[in-house]
Amino acid sequence: MKHDVTPLLFLRSALFLLVQTGITVAMTPIVLAASALPRYEYRYRLARLWAASILTALRWICGIDWDIQGREHIPARNGVVLSKHQSAWETLMLFLIFPRTVYVLKQELLKIPFFGWCLGRYGHIAIDRSKPKQAMVALMKQGLRRLREGHWIVIFPEGTRVAPGERRRYAGSGGVLAARAKVPVVPVAHNAGEHWPRNGFLKHPGTITLVIGPPLDGAELSAEEINRRAEEWIEATMADISHS
Repeated sequence: MKHDVTPLLFLRSALFLLVQTGITVAMTPIVLAASALPRYEYRYRLARLWAASILTALRWICGIDWDIQGREHIPARNGVVLSKHQSAWETLMLFLIFPRTVYVLKQELLKIPFFGWCLGRYGHIAIDRSKPKQAMVALMKQGLRRLREGHWIVIFPEGTRVAPGERRRYAGSGGVLAARAKVPVVPVAHNAGEHWPRNGFLKHPGTITLVIGPPLDGAELSAEEINRRAEEWIEATMADISHS
């Protein structure tokens, strides 16, 4: 999708960046203090408030709305989410859609001032992608623990943000984790990158479509079958909702 770049678009994007930074800086000490509380519920309420505040600012300042489809597919029990990764938008939205969400993320993110400090206090699974074997061991060990604790684990199987219309090789760790834990896998497709591009300053108005697919049963399917079906569903759905 091609967008016209206008002075107003630049101004709105700059204002959003200012508000986003202000919200993050202001809430960091509160979130860090809440992370010392023994119960996760209190921590997540604040973290979800942070995410919701930024998305609200995005809607009002940049004119970006969203259409969430398939909520009825979310199973009653927690499991693994395998999602397309195009933008920072889905990291905020998935946190609001799935309760007690933790992400599999690269260790470098923990070093980002303010944002990274908070990430380190919320049980996310940080891995060193330069060491694949050690990363897989860490994911299995920490992932099984988080699942037992009742968390949803979000994995971006392509490993990094991908521009609209592109795709990368899907890693198989999500299916392996779900099959070992015998938990459901929920595939997610969206076109957020068309409005909030990866590493992009400009935010383009419009409606993001996010679709939640039918769950795959980790208690019955093999890891290979889970990964194959999830990838096929995600890419087919991307073709349906993409405007690029």
